[in-house]
Amino acid sequence: MSGFIVAVDGPAASGKGTVAADLGAYLGLPVLDTGLLYRAVGVGLLRQGGDLANAQAAADVARRLDLTSLSDPAFRTRDAGEAASRVGAHAGVRAALLEAQRAFARQPGGAVLDGRDIGTVIVPDAPAKLFVTASPKARAERRRRQLEAAGERVVFEAVLADIVRRDARDAGRADAPMSRAPDAVLLDTTEMTISAASDAARRIVDEARRRWDPSLG
Repeated sequence: MSGFIVAVDGPAASGKGTVAADLGAYLGLPVLDTGLLYRAVGVGLLRQGGDLANAQAAADVARRLDLTSLSDPAFRTRDAGEAASRVGAHAGVRAALLEAQRAFARQPGGAVLDGRDIGTVIVPDAPAKLFVTASPKARAERRRRQLEAAGERVVFEAVLADIVRRDARDAGRADAPMSRAPDAVLLDTTEMTISAASDAARRIVDEARRRWDPSLG
């Protein structure tokens, strides 16, 4: 491993994306929201009239995915999140995106990656690992605010049901179940402000950097 890699894992709407973005700015490292890869695959498959249950078609879309084209607002919608969860269950999709994620992590100097299996599958030897979580209700309320800010009209109970369903699906995957790496530091953001969560994450990563390179003091 040539650089300092930070793996930020956790369930949907836990705050891991915000934490990862802040850590990237703090450390001066590039950041990859790996969930966007799966959202892009799901949306791409639907746009071509495909079936999210079709593992082969989903894997074909994943193999053609351009990592530089992840800014489409359609990837941030509630439907995109559900599509991502469904195509992410296909082993072929995960295999197709595995090397792209690892290549991003191997950049000179390192990188910050957030997702659901970064510390367990993508870069299990990352020197800094966080598992960011929050209660389902807190996560549903955050997601509701995000979606409404983007112009979507949603009902809290429906968003909560989505969260619970995605948690169950992710936990039940045979190939890469949602789980905390044994050496990942747990960060529960349920009662935290964004600022408090970011400060806590920085302290965790600073300690990991000192272990990784004692010369940093």
